[in-house]
Amino acid sequence: MSSATAEAQAGQQWLRHLPLVLLGVSLVVALVTGPATGATSSGPRLAAQLGLAAATAALLAWWAYGPTAGGGPARFALRTALAFALTALNPLFCVFAWIGFADAADVLRGRWVWVGFAATAAAMATGQSGGLPTGPTGHLAFFLALFALNFGLAAAMGRAALQIERTSSDRAAAIAELERVNASLEEALLRNEALQQTVVAQARVAGVQEERQRLAREIHDTIAQSLAGVLTQLQAAGQEADPGARIRRATELARSALAEARRSVMDLAPAPLHGAGLPEAIDAVVRRWTADQPPDRAARTDLVVTGEVRPLHPEVEATVLRIVQESLANVAKHARAGRVGVTLDYDGEEVVVDVRDDGVGFDAGRPAPPSSFGLRGMHQRAARLAGTLTLESCPGGGTAVSLRLPALAREAA
Repeated sequence: MSSATAEAQAGQQWLRHLPLVLLGVSLVVALVTGPATGATSSGPRLAAQLGLAAATAALLAWWAYGPTAGGGPARFALRTALAFALTALNPLFCVFAWIGFADAADVLRGRWVWVGFAATAAAMATGQSGGLPTGPTGHLAFFLALFALNFGLAAAMGRAALQIERTSSDRAAAIAELERVNASLEEALLRNEALQQTVVAQARVAGVQEERQRLAREIHDTIAQSLAGVLTQLQAAGQEADPGARIRRATELARSALAEARRSVMDLAPAPLHGAGLPEAIDAVVRRWTADQPPDRAARTDLVVTGEVRPLHPEVEATVLRIVQESLANVAKHARAGRVGVTLDYDGEEVVVDVRDDGVGFDAGRPAPPSSFGLRGMHQRAARLAGTLTLESCPGGGTAVSLRLPALAREAA
C-alpha cells in the first residue's frame, strides 16, 4: 500500500468519527453553559435539544458504524439541516455545524460544494450571532456579516484544499506514470540485452561463415587455378621434345600459387594489383592466360578499356580481377573458343567488365551443378559489393559474363 493511499484511508477514518465527537462536545458545552446563557433554562427547550441531539447521535452512529457506512449528498443535507435546527435551539451547537466545512468538498460535487459551504456558513453565523436574525436590523446585519466571513473563509480554504487535492492527484498520476515508464524501460533493456547477445552471436557466426567463403573463393580463384595451370604445363611438356620451357612455366605457376595462398590468408590484394592499376593488372592476367594455353587450344584474346580510368577501392579492383580470372579459367576448361574478348568500362558511377567467347556455350537456364563453385563464387563476390553478375550463353553460341559494380573511389592515403 502506498503512503498516499494510507493517508487517504486515515483521513476517511477521521471524518467518520468527527461528527459524533463534535456533537458530543457541543452537547456538553451547551449543558454546562446553558443555565448561564438561558439557552437551556426552560424544560421544553432543553427537552427539544436533548431529544434532537439524541436522534442526531443515533443517526450519525448508524451512518458511521452501520451496514451502510459512508456518506453522500442526501446524508450531508440531512446532517446540515439537523445541525442548523440544533443551532437554532442553542447557538453553541454551531460547534457541531462546523463539520459541514470539513467534508463538503469530499461529499458534494461541482456547484453543490458552494451550496454546502453556504448552508454551513448560515448555521455558523446563526450560532455566532446568538440565534436566528429575527430581532432588530442590527442583528440581521451582524448575521449577514458573520455569514459572509464564514463563507469567505470556507471558500478560500475549500479552494486551497481542492488545489492541494488536485496537485496530489497530479503528483500521484505522475509517479504512477514514471513507475510504468521505468518498468517499460527495464523490460526494454532486458529485451535489448537479449537482442544484443543474439546479434553478437549471429554476427560471430556470419563472420566465420564469411571468412570461410572468402578463403574458399580465394583458394578456388588462385591456388586451384594455378595448380590447374601447372598440370596443363606438365601435360604439355610430356608431349614436346624440349619440355624445359613448360617445366619452367609450371614452376612459376607453383610459386605464384604459393604467393597467392599467403596473400589470401592475410587478406591482401591480388599479386597482379600490387604496384599496378586495374587495367594493367587485367592485361597481365590476359597475357599470362594466353601464354599458358596449349598450342592446340590457343585462343586469340583482346582487352579493350573504355571510359576515364581512375583508381578504385581495392575491394572493387580485386573483385573485378578475380572474376576476370575465373571467367578465363572457365573458357580454358569448357569453351574450346577461338576468340575471347575482355572489356573494361569505367561507366560513370559504375565499373563494368565483360568477358565474351565464341566457344561451344551451354544452356544457361539449366541449374548449375552443386560442384560448380566458380559461378557461385562469382555471384557471391558481386553481391558482397552490391553489384550484379549476368551470365548469357546458349549451346553453340558462346558465353558472355558481365559484371557491374559501384565505382567506389579509392580512399586517399
